[in-house]
Amino acid sequence: MRLILEGSGASRGMALGRARLEQPSRFLVDNTPLAQADVAAELVRIDNALALARAELKGLRDKLSGPLAREVAEFIDAHGLILADPEFVNGLHNLIKDGRFRASAALKMQRDSLVAVFEAMDDPYLRSRREDIEHVIGRVQGALSRESSVEERKLASRVGEILVSDTVAPAELVPLAEHGVLGFILTGGSTLSHSAILARSLRLPMVVGSHQALAHLRDGDLVLIDGDSGNVIAHPTAQDLASYRQWQRDVAQQDKRRARLRDAETRTLDGIEIHLHANAEMAADVARARSFGAAGIGLFRTEFLFLQRRDAPGEEEQFLAYRDLVLGMGGLPVTIRTLDLGADKADSAGLVLEDEPNPALGVRGVRLSLRNPQLMRTQLRAILRTTGYGPVRILVPMVSAVEEVITIRRMVDECATQLRKEGQQIAEHFELGAMIEVPAAAIALTSMIRQLDFVAIGTNDLVQYTLAVDRNNNELGELYDPLHPAVLRLIAHTIAVCRRNRRPVTLCGEIAGDVYFTAMLIGLGLTEFSMHPGLILEVREVVNALHAGELRKIAPRLLRATDRAGIDAVMHRMRARMSAVENAVAAPAIDC
Repeated sequence: MRLILEGSGASRGMALGRARLEQPSRFLVDNTPLAQADVAAELVRIDNALALARAELKGLRDKLSGPLAREVAEFIDAHGLILADPEFVNGLHNLIKDGRFRASAALKMQRDSLVAVFEAMDDPYLRSRREDIEHVIGRVQGALSRESSVEERKLASRVGEILVSDTVAPAELVPLAEHGVLGFILTGGSTLSHSAILARSLRLPMVVGSHQALAHLRDGDLVLIDGDSGNVIAHPTAQDLASYRQWQRDVAQQDKRRARLRDAETRTLDGIEIHLHANAEMAADVARARSFGAAGIGLFRTEFLFLQRRDAPGEEEQFLAYRDLVLGMGGLPVTIRTLDLGADKADSAGLVLEDEPNPALGVRGVRLSLRNPQLMRTQLRAILRTTGYGPVRILVPMVSAVEEVITIRRMVDECATQLRKEGQQIAEHFELGAMIEVPAAAIALTSMIRQLDFVAIGTNDLVQYTLAVDRNNNELGELYDPLHPAVLRLIAHTIAVCRRNRRPVTLCGEIAGDVYFTAMLIGLGLTEFSMHPGLILEVREVVNALHAGELRKIAPRLLRATDRAGIDAVMHRMRARMSAVENAVAAPAIDC
């Protein structure tokens, strides 16, 4: 039966696939006593479910390939041994025959009994294998409770998987994508978490805050995920599938129309040049940035190198990654942000402090780097070595005091001196910038700006810290508002200070790539944006039809507004111009 589950869109796009529950123990268990007349049928049900689970595991094993195949196969074989264990199977049969338990209840009892045995073991490794029991029971429960039609199961078998979970760590996203996961449905999470940002980089649709997903979806259910609306449709109808196919055609036509803008300038109607840079953290992002005509890399997130491993990468490994980035941009400017671990970006190398009472306000960003000076020097050396291959800027995250900037600049100079003594060919001058994502940095920028060569505004965290709203807390989503008067004034103040002091300023938060905010930001005087590369053509299309002078006349009203209603009224006036743009760019689609 068709079911719509609501959530919040965190990564745009649609995907059709079969549900894969990361926590499949959350199944509805029927505890109604079984009548004697129904025992035989219930035994058939459990045997069919066991057979289907075994077949699924065999199918998974047959598809394995690549360097991870052996490691993953060991887990699959372990699960297969559990399913084939006579004691496990006979225990289920006895619970159904003698205890009159229904199959789902018998599975739960077997699960509880086996988990208790594993947890009582002294060996930590053996205790950890309770997860195998959870996964095996969950797979059988999924096979047991599946209610899809034969036609739906055939279709589901031909498509990839949609992961359904409470959360997903950033480090897990790439391996999951490489193994065929097409999208994500999370019961928790946030549209501004690092996982969501990475999903956008991977072009994987993601819905967060879908609180009922784990309760109502089963392993193997056919699901249609819409990362734009935030809706998830379980057991989609023929009409839903037709809408999905139409969406695919619309996207292809839209991409074809915007492809004409790849080599176009980004310039307003009154001649103001706007620079659209790309955010990146993987090689694929760099290739897409070039293909979409990015003016450069405005933000390269280096923590991705640290999230995938159990030890910190050395200087040579980092250098090669940064060098390939610079070479890949073919002489266009590249801004490399120093390590920004912490908060929602925990690593596997043990750099981030464990059990911090409030990690968002704890040791993260530049604070973590300054606590690990050797780690920072290693990264700075690697970055400086790339300056001989193209224009490179160094960006420091989470700055809150001028002393931090002074300390980092001193470290940069020391590393540069050492590298020159070693005979390394590096640039004569290095541009050092700070992320303005803490209100203190924005307010004190007037006194800090002399120590900086450029500035980048990180609105994701600036909103969080200005409004005291955890950006990863989905329950506070309505309070997380980039259009709050305080946030707008901090952004406008930062842009104004940079313009007065002739320092370049880039905005690299998520609103940079949202065309809803484009007119507003240009009105506030911003001329440099950095965004997900896939959004560059969309933003360019809008910018080229806007008049910066008109927008700058309207912008002061935005800053004089005292509440959201007043801001919405000014935004509506700016959006009126956006509507005209959207209508204009939609018309030529017929000619493409």
